[in-house]
Parts: sequence; structure tokens; C-alpha cells
Amino acid sequence: MDPHGPADPEPRQSAGSAGSPLVRFTARYQTPWAPFGRAAPPRHSYPHLSASTCRFFTFPVVRRLQETQRRATAPHDEVRFHGSQVVFQTGTILANHSDVAEHLWSLNDSHAPDSASPPKLLDRVRTAVRVRHYSRRTEQAYVDWIRRFILFHKKRHPSTMGAAEVSAFLAWLAVERRVSASTQNQALSALLFLYKAVLAIEIAAIPPVVRARTPERLPVVLSREEVGAILKQLTGTERLIVMVLYGSGVRLEECLDLRVKDLDFDRHQIIVRQGKGQKDRATMLPAAAREGLTRHLADVRRLHERDLARGFGRVVLPFALDRKLPNAATEWRWQFVFPAARICRAPRFGPPSRYHVHESVVQKAVAEAARLASITKRVSPHAMRHSFATHLLEDGYDIRTVQELLGHRDVKTTMTYLHVMNRGALGVKSPMDRL
Repeated sequence: MDPHGPADPEPRQSAGSAGSPLVRFTARYQTPWAPFGRAAPPRHSYPHLSASTCRFFTFPVVRRLQETQRRATAPHDEVRFHGSQVVFQTGTILANHSDVAEHLWSLNDSHAPDSASPPKLLDRVRTAVRVRHYSRRTEQAYVDWIRRFILFHKKRHPSTMGAAEVSAFLAWLAVERRVSASTQNQALSALLFLYKAVLAIEIAAIPPVVRARTPERLPVVLSREEVGAILKQLTGTERLIVMVLYGSGVRLEECLDLRVKDLDFDRHQIIVRQGKGQKDRATMLPAAAREGLTRHLADVRRLHERDLARGFGRVVLPFALDRKLPNAATEWRWQFVFPAARICRAPRFGPPSRYHVHESVVQKAVAEAARLASITKRVSPHAMRHSFATHLLEDGYDIRTVQELLGHRDVKTTMTYLHVMNRGALGVKSPMDRL
């Protein structure tokens, strides 16, 4: 008998649902590579998902679905599929890849075979990062680099390795993968954090590793005409977000994290909460965006009222504020200025809540708008922040004022924009122009 089971068994319909398109997949052991036409590795078996189901999900989500079925020990672990949706026995319905992945992480972690076993290494890394209140992006980057480091050395535990293995990994990144200096330094920072904060190995035990020298680069700055051309190609919420980015100089994450209470229309300012470096600051609210923001907030309020009528209306709150202020999650002032179109059901955020627009939505919209406007520069939402600072300096505003608006810790960072002002290279006129 084949230990891996049949190659591609057909799904069977659930009992009592004859003729229904709702299909339940039981834990039939099969290699996860079979639906993709790959050879099965020896001595490994996993639950099977048919190819008809796999086409709806990315490969990591399929692997997590298989892992959930492999650990299925209770009725609520059973997974059913209806088109591109995933239906759990508890009644939870998920149709988004990220939502499915988050829910499956919760199921697998909460129904592990041995809850008394010590936490895994990557879980310890996540805990160490969150204890220090690092950003979520930092957590994702550190976990990813530590995972790559372990896989590079054929899954050896980092406690059995040292500076030689770290240097070999960094050399491989620079020579074979040809990563940039900043990427190599980020990988080194993640590994040093692993040994110092997680494994409790003194830094002195790791010989100094030479950091790559980061090249000095100039920011991409758009002219006023180019900014106007991009805005003409945008509509709706994306256009309003770009107006705020260019009009106030906030970062994309800071803009999307704005809540209703952070907009002060009377004083014409925006309060940025927990920006880069966990710092608050105040910046300007552009008058050109005031009318659009007023109409937009009226639409958002109607959406919030509909959510409340349906039994939702919650919003994700920072840290443990939901325990300190139990009713804040449903209050209007705490709602995101730019909410997402769908309810977020990821378990890590608690009950079903409405999160803000995903950053990739704005990034894709800006890139497409630049293409339609025939702009050859590499345009991203962050280019609006660069353009904001450069145009203020060109208008004669003090560099210290611009520093405060941008939230830079060191004025040297702000001085970078002095080199890209619209006055030629270093303000020198070319001799060619005098011929």
C-alpha cells in the first residue's frame, strides 16, 4: 500500500448536503507537491488538497491548510471549501489569503500536540521583538533573515554556530545574491539580535563582522508639474491619500494609520501618532485636501454606522488600549481615516475589525498613475515626501522647520534635500549654457 495515498483523490461532499457546492476535505495523507506535479520526497507525508482547491490559494497558504488538517484532532479543525472561500467548522468564513493564513496560524499554535513543550526559536524571536515594541516590519524582516540563515546552513541550530557561519552567510548574500549594502546590513542586524537578545550569547563571543558600506544616494524628487500630472490620473481614496502625502510630508504608513481624531481642521494640522521611532509630531493639513477629506469622512462615518448596525464597527487599537478603554474600539473618533473595504478577521487583531487600506493598494495606484502620466522616474508614494521637503526648501522655508515637519532626528538627514533643489547641481551654471 502506498504510504502517500492516491495521487489525486476526488473530494467528497459533506453528509446531508447532496447537491450542495460546499465540499469538505478530510485528512487524507498526501505529499503537498503532488497537486503541483512534483515528485514526492521520501519518508514524508502530509494531508492532501486537490488541485481544484489549490488553484484558489498561494502555495504557502495551501501548505498551512495541509498542516491544519494533519493536526486535526477536534471537530473545529475541519476545513471546508466553497469556491474561493474557506469555511471552518466554527462557522468562520475567510476569503482572503492573508486572513486564511492568520487563522490557520492560530489553529495550529493553539492545538499543538504538546502545549508544555518549549517555544520554537522563531516564536522566541517574535516575542523578543514585541517585548521591545519594535515595528511589525522589523519583526517580519528579522524572522525572515533568521529563517534564511538557518536554511542556508542546512537547518543547523544557531546556538551551534558562530561568527564563521554568520560571515559565510553575509558573504553569500553579497557575492552570490548580489544584495545591496543596506540589505546585507539588515541581515547582520537580525543575526546580531538573535544571538544577543534571544540566545543570550554575549556580543564579545562573536568576532566583529565588517558591515557593508552603504552608498550615498539622492532621493527621487518630482517637479510640481509631475505631481500634478500624477494626481490627474488618480481618483477616489487613492487620490486623496496622495494629496495628504504630498501636502503634509507624512510617510505612507503614517498616513494610513491616521484616525479621525488625528485630523484638526480648525488648526489646519495633522497629528502623527507613533511615527517612525515611536515619536509623535504635528504637520500641516493642506487646505487643498480639506474639502475632499470632509466628504470622505462623511462616507466613512456612514460605513461605520452600517457596521455597527450589523454587529461590527470595531477598529484595531494600539497595544492594550482596548482593555483600558473597552468602548473605544467602536467609537467614531478612533476609526481609521482610510478604512479597508472588508472586515479583517485575522485572530491576531482580536474580534472582527475594520483595518486601514493596505499599503500595496496605494503603491500600485501611484506606479500606474506615473506610467499613464509618462513619467520615467521611479515613482513611489515615498517620492511625495521627498518632493514635499524639496519644494518647501525651494520656497525659502527654514531647514529646521522642514526638519520638524518631517520628523527627522538629525538635521543632516534633512540637508539631503538641499542637493536636489531646482537650481542645478550645487547651484552651478554649466559653461555650456554660456556659449
